[in-house]
Amino acid sequence: MRMFGKFALILTLLSAPGFWGAYALAQAPCANRGDLDQRYCDADGDLVADQPTDPKAWQNPATLVFSYTPVEDPSVYENVFAGLMAHVAKVTGKRIRWFPAESYAAQVEAMRSGRLHIAGVATGPTPFAVNLAGFVPIVAMQRADGTIGYTLQLITHRDSGIKQLSDLKGKRVAHVTPSSNSGDIAPRALFKAMGIEPGKDYEVLYSGKHDNSIMGVVNRDYHAAPVASTVVERMQARGMFKGDTLRVIYQSAPFPRTAFGVAHNLAPELRTKIKEAFLSFDFKNSKLATEFKDIERFAAIAYKDHWRDVRTIQNASGVRYTQESLSKLGTKGE
Repeated sequence: MRMFGKFALILTLLSAPGFWGAYALAQAPCANRGDLDQRYCDADGDLVADQPTDPKAWQNPATLVFSYTPVEDPSVYENVFAGLMAHVAKVTGKRIRWFPAESYAAQVEAMRSGRLHIAGVATGPTPFAVNLAGFVPIVAMQRADGTIGYTLQLITHRDSGIKQLSDLKGKRVAHVTPSSNSGDIAPRALFKAMGIEPGKDYEVLYSGKHDNSIMGVVNRDYHAAPVASTVVERMQARGMFKGDTLRVIYQSAPFPRTAFGVAHNLAPELRTKIKEAFLSFDFKNSKLATEFKDIERFAAIAYKDHWRDVRTIQNASGVRYTQESLSKLGTKGE
């Protein structure tokens, strides 16, 4: 009877609706996966997850959930992005809801679990979102000169006495989070190449967010901090500190800024409409233009090309896109 019960259970599972479809999907061959999680495939070699071949696996929700990177206060940016969200709703014919991501890990996990459909993901966490959550970058903010980049700036207080990288020896330096490109990963690789090793030549203190690092330097809680130039510019424009308060003692070559994209399994027509919404959005006459004063529009991007240097730095730094690494991604933090 015990054996029969087990056999009956197996028959029940095998006859359950969707079992064989799920089994076939799990067993589907994948010629190329690269760094992508096992649930994704990259047959076309563009380094992002392919759209599922089975239409039954496509998402086409009545309500789209949108999130912006938690680099700064999410409540501030919900209002800033309200116009864009309304435009996406109009173009797609969907309702749209804001998701206040409290950490990089929370944002990535929300997309991985299917609870987040559209997101603006910070530069450093973008490869994590691509490889662990099936995030597909489609656009980025573009300046009038056609660039989409920002730089890593090493800032210090004007009265600190720190004039060059070597002066950081023995100092307290605020890094943002272990997953931040400009706030941790890039400076660890670039500074070491220039003879100063973070964590060895100076004390690394994680602030949790770029604005925490910047205000920490302004208030002299830290001697210096590597941060994104765009965040410095926005905070100064909001009057949070005077322009001559900080000194930039190092600046990198440009990196791409926040990637805006979608979950890989959105229905093809929906993905097309979302991209159309970004590209047709009247950026210059929106609240976004007030916040991002140097930006003119959203422009199409290709993750494989635009994130090449970021991936190179992360790989050189030993970064691996795993669930364990995801759990260590930066949080809002104290």
